[in-house]
Amino acid sequence: MKKIDRRILIIISFVFIVGLAYGIMKFLIAQKEEPPASKTYEARRFVRAETIHYDTVMSPVSEPGRMLSVSIVNLSAEAPGKIEQGDIMLKQGVVFREGDVIFSIYSDEATLALKARKSQFLHTLALLLPDIAIDYPEYEKPFQAFFSAIDLSSPLPRFPETGDEQLKIFLASRNVLSEYYSIRKDELQLSRHIVRAPFDGTLTEVFMEVGAYTNTGGTVARAIRTDELELEVPLSMADAAWVRKGDAVHIHSDSRLHNWEGTVIRKSRMVDENTQSRKVYVSIQNHAAQPVLAGEFLTASFPGRPIEGVMEIPRNAVFNTNEVFLVKDQRLVKSTVNIVKVNTSTLLFNGPATGDTLVVQPLINVFEGTMVTTSLDNKKEKAHAKTAGK
Repeated sequence: MKKIDRRILIIISFVFIVGLAYGIMKFLIAQKEEPPASKTYEARRFVRAETIHYDTVMSPVSEPGRMLSVSIVNLSAEAPGKIEQGDIMLKQGVVFREGDVIFSIYSDEATLALKARKSQFLHTLALLLPDIAIDYPEYEKPFQAFFSAIDLSSPLPRFPETGDEQLKIFLASRNVLSEYYSIRKDELQLSRHIVRAPFDGTLTEVFMEVGAYTNTGGTVARAIRTDELELEVPLSMADAAWVRKGDAVHIHSDSRLHNWEGTVIRKSRMVDENTQSRKVYVSIQNHAAQPVLAGEFLTASFPGRPIEGVMEIPRNAVFNTNEVFLVKDQRLVKSTVNIVKVNTSTLLFNGPATGDTLVVQPLINVFEGTMVTTSLDNKKEKAHAKTAGK
């Protein structure tokens, strides 16, 4: 019995001590003063901003282009035969002048055959002249002059006018007219044995050398014109809409540090399926002092057109195609804009009210309603401090 009473006494004592300790702890906690609540501050973000102001803006367009010759022709043989040397060497890169003989086709046989036909024609006329003098005396002098003017090495002179029907019948019965025009046809064919330069230029490719045999229509060489060139500039559909035929164009080369002036001569009526660009062609007059070469890349600056009622800002200030951030009551607010024109690094827009504060920099991980401090606020503070100092 005494053992049981001792255990109960120990348990009661333990519970009393724990309860006393808990009571003392609560008493001490109640006596401690609570610290003052800390004030919460909302972080502000600094952004560059501008006040919206619409004006008339000149928006130039600048793009690189490639120089092309206005004329690129294949020089083909118009008669069969062996290719012979002309006034220039038949080699790639050779320069020629307008009228130079590029090459000729062997023509000795054709020349002799033509002279033989002219001799036969002279024989026929010699037999007819006495009859013409007797039956048609008014035509004697014209036909005598025609006969005397015929030279075997020169083209036939103009055939005399024959207004008399009986004379026409007489000449036709002797095959004089048919023979005359047959000889003229042979003269034309013989002239095609010589290929002359149609302009000042250079040979870009040579497909047949001197001494080779060619058929009629065989391509011997390819030539380009070098005194008149044009710049082919691919523009996006949006930029091409601001360029018009007749616009003056400033052309420059970054590598040669030289400038030229050109004029828009045409715009293509189709879009390149690969680049979705529209080609604009600029005429440029080549000069000996600073020549431009076909195939050279130059940059063309088009003046563009004045655009009224717009503002220009960096392209990266716009997100989601046509949205921007405005600042109202020091917080960001989304707004949509009407994009009028897109340039390389900037764009022109209108829409929001004049006087609104527009953020002109890209913002990352920022949401609508975020508190901000703008560059305009800093300018106002500096101006106020300067005024107060005075």
